[in-house]
Amino acid sequence: MSGPAPAAAATSNGDLPAIVAYAQRERARTLLKNAFPRRRVRLLLTRTPEDFDAAFKTNLIDAALVDVTGAQEDTWRVATRAREYPSAPFFGLASLRLADGPALAQCAAYEFADVLVDGVDDEVARDLVLNAGFSLRFARALETPPPSLGLAHPIQQAAWRFVVSHAGRPVRTSTLAQVLRVTREHLSRSFSAGNAPNLKRIIDLVRIVSAAELAKNPGYDLRDIAGILDFASSSHLSSTAMRVVGTKPASLARLRTVDLIDRFTKGHGRSRGP
Repeated sequence: MSGPAPAAAATSNGDLPAIVAYAQRERARTLLKNAFPRRRVRLLLTRTPEDFDAAFKTNLIDAALVDVTGAQEDTWRVATRAREYPSAPFFGLASLRLADGPALAQCAAYEFADVLVDGVDDEVARDLVLNAGFSLRFARALETPPPSLGLAHPIQQAAWRFVVSHAGRPVRTSTLAQVLRVTREHLSRSFSAGNAPNLKRIIDLVRIVSAAELAKNPGYDLRDIAGILDFASSSHLSSTAMRVVGTKPASLARLRTVDLIDRFTKGHGRSRGP
C-alpha cells in the first residue's frame, strides 16, 4: 500500500471529508453540489451564520466555502470564523465581476486559503479544496510512522496509514481487518509483534494527535473536540489523553505531534486486550 487511504476507501458516510458551505445564491449551491458529490464528500450547505457555526461544533470540518458574490453583513460574519478555525482552510466563491474586487480583498484580510471563481474553477474545485483540507493534510503529515513507534512490518504500516487517513475519527479494529483482508486476531497479533505498541493504543494515539491539532483552534473547547471526534464525553477524552500520552487535555494545544509521540513511547504504548 502506498500513500494514505483515499477517500474512496471510506467505510461509511461518517468517514468522508466534511465540507461546510455558506451560500445564498442558488447558482452557487448548484455548483457546490456538482463539485462535491455525495459519494466523495459530505457537503453541509448552510444559509445562516448560526447553521454554519453549528456545523463546526458537530462535525470534523475539513474545509469551508463562503459565497462572497453579493456579500452581505452575514457573509462577513461567517468569514470571520476563518480566524477561529485555522485547521480548516476557508475558500471564497466569487463570480469575479468587477464589483467583486472589494470582496476579494476582504477574503485576503480574513486569511482565506484561496478564492474559487464561479464558472472557471468548477472542474477543479473539489481537488483544490480537498487537497488543502484537514484530513488529507493530517494523513500526509503522518503517512510514514515515526521510527520510535517500531512499525516496520508492511501490515503495521498499512494499518497505520489507514488509521491516520481517518484524521482522528474512530476506527474499529474489525473494519481495519476487513480492509486489510486479514482476521481481526491475525491483525492484532501481527501489529504488536516485535514489542510494537498495541493496535488499539495506536488508534488512540492518532485520535489524541488529532485532538491536539483541533485544540489549537480558538473556536473549539474540550467539549466540542470530544464530540467532533466521537469520544463519549469530555471526561472520556481526558482519561484517554492521560492514559495514552500522560497529559491533561488542557495541555494538548501547546504540544506538537513529536511531543505527543515522545510521551507515548515512554511507557504508554501497550494496553490490555487484543
